[in-house]
Amino acid sequence: MKYQRLGASGMKVSIMAFGGWQIGDPKYWGVDAEADAQAAVAAAIDAGINLFDTAEVYGVGESERVLGRALGTDRDRVLIAAKVKPEDCGPERLRAACEASLQRLCTDRIDLYQVHWPPRHVPFEDAYGEMQRLREEGKVRAIGVSNFGCADLEAWSACGPCVSNQLGYSLLFRAIEYEIAPACLRHQAGILVYMPLLQGILTGRWKSIEEMPQLRRRTRHFACTREGTRHGEPGCETLLMDTLAKLEETAAGIGQPLATVALAWAMARPGVTSVIVGARNPRQLLRNVAAVELDLDTQTMDRLDAITEPLKHQLGTNADMWLGEKDSRIR
Repeated sequence: MKYQRLGASGMKVSIMAFGGWQIGDPKYWGVDAEADAQAAVAAAIDAGINLFDTAEVYGVGESERVLGRALGTDRDRVLIAAKVKPEDCGPERLRAACEASLQRLCTDRIDLYQVHWPPRHVPFEDAYGEMQRLREEGKVRAIGVSNFGCADLEAWSACGPCVSNQLGYSLLFRAIEYEIAPACLRHQAGILVYMPLLQGILTGRWKSIEEMPQLRRRTRHFACTREGTRHGEPGCETLLMDTLAKLEETAAGIGQPLATVALAWAMARPGVTSVIVGARNPRQLLRNVAAVELDLDTQTMDRLDAITEPLKHQLGTNADMWLGEKDSRIR
């Protein structure tokens, strides 16, 4: 495993992090007969992963409960990153949310406490102030954000240090490259990548749009006529599938699974500190970890960039995968 410093926090985190959403929300991810959260977490620790990400909204708290139980006596060997939803960012609710997460996680501290989405009904300084008080009390070690664009990151950072920004990023969604990733570098906020495989689409598992589960077809890649979409845009389904085909061909050409290539690409991008990947059993975990050892050469990186450039251009600078430019929550 390789490790990088997380912003100005002083903490060194593994370049691949364990995503806890999947182990606590079968309603979203589907039932998996091979699911074994305890074994998956143990395999992650054995592989050198030391950053475990979760959120109070994942499975309505179940992700935190499952992760807390699975870590057990190994808690002190790892770093826990949790997230508070924007509705809970008022000072009193934020404190209560933190206490509830601590209880579910069976721990006395959260190593990285992140605001899940920018709150619009609470001044940033109020939310930051309460997080800072929690930090002074030892209940939180470092403060980070998630889904913050340039303007919001600037405003939040004016309140105090922000060590990280968790953002959606993958070969199939490169919007943060335009402005947000450079802003993170300026503010010394390490980028924690979520959905590096676009919820399984970059595994090559599905060969047509119709095969993909409905809940995975809600992003701006898909037509607004699809059930569950909210973006009101035409989507780019043909371009998506053409891009996937070219990516699979490139991965096959270097003798690697597409998912491994996609994860290796994400870990090699400027500003990226760690890439969050979910796994519900040791087999999935070890398959993902293989990407840590894959160093893509410059020619392959350039090829992957060129293949996905038309999709990057089509989706534009809006870093909200689910809402159009007018309603984007990322500013």
